[in-house]
Amino acid sequence: MSVTQETEKKQWGGTRTRKVLNILLKVLGAIVIAILLFVAIVYSVNKISSHSEKKRLEPYGQHVSVDGKQMNVTIQGEGQETIVLLPGFGTASPALDFKPLISELSPDYKVVVIEPFGYGLSDQTEKERSTANIVSEIHDALQSLHINRYILMGHSISGIYSLDYVNKYSNEVSAFVGLDSSVPPISEQKIDSSDTQPIKWFRNLGFARVQLKLSADPYDGLPYDEQTKEQLNILIRKNMYNTTQLNEAESMYSNFKAAEQLTFPVNLPVLFFIQKNHPATDKWIPEHEKLIKDSAHGEVVLLEANHYLYRSHAKEIAEQFRRFMTSP
Repeated sequence: MSVTQETEKKQWGGTRTRKVLNILLKVLGAIVIAILLFVAIVYSVNKISSHSEKKRLEPYGQHVSVDGKQMNVTIQGEGQETIVLLPGFGTASPALDFKPLISELSPDYKVVVIEPFGYGLSDQTEKERSTANIVSEIHDALQSLHINRYILMGHSISGIYSLDYVNKYSNEVSAFVGLDSSVPPISEQKIDSSDTQPIKWFRNLGFARVQLKLSADPYDGLPYDEQTKEQLNILIRKNMYNTTQLNEAESMYSNFKAAEQLTFPVNLPVLFFIQKNHPATDKWIPEHEKLIKDSAHGEVVLLEANHYLYRSHAKEIAEQFRRFMTSP
């Protein structure tokens, strides 16, 4: 091969390489533009939809001042005894989510639903979501309402907060009822701020709305009317992954660890409603039984239900609760 032919071959090879690179860069550029356009659309749709939903949101309950912020509380029923309902982690609207159970309890009891900061229609807070702070805020809300004697009824993570609560305010709490409530030995995984930062971006860019759109309806087939479900869905999109709840997630591991040193007062009546078949652990029932082994009046009721058993088994819970409270 002559020098001229070799040179021409190299030039042709170089030209071909440049063409391939140019095509790859154009494809890459198109992909980047498409991604940015998709993100922009998701962000814009979320902003517009959030603004529209804010107008459709129907206020409920009443606000009480706690630590300079507004905490939302609902009260239904006029019974002589008072039940204070506390939600599980991330419940978008405790007052609406507990609606089936409230309907069953309110004919005989005064039912108070506390919406902690970051939940329902309550303000958010930058104060650390330690058990001590959460318990203090709930107590302050009840004090503002002049509620000084009550039965504490908590779902999921509220079981951990309630362990601290019933020991600090044992002169106020007449009984505790756990609705598939958490127990200290079965702890959540440790979550750091570095884990939640991407979730904040995920929410702020509007992708939480996309996630919900692709998820199954948690209230499908349950006793919630269409208007209530619409309001619940608005509040799910409003509160999902908010900064207060993410801070609570970061504090969860240490809150569980602190609760390991606590137990229920011996003379406090304790009733647990728990799912019969926990999907992740076989220690769910034994650990609840262990927590009340020294209680003078303690009981575990097993239900064929999932974690949100009060949504599907409200009538049975109310009936068993009345039986327990009237039994010797």
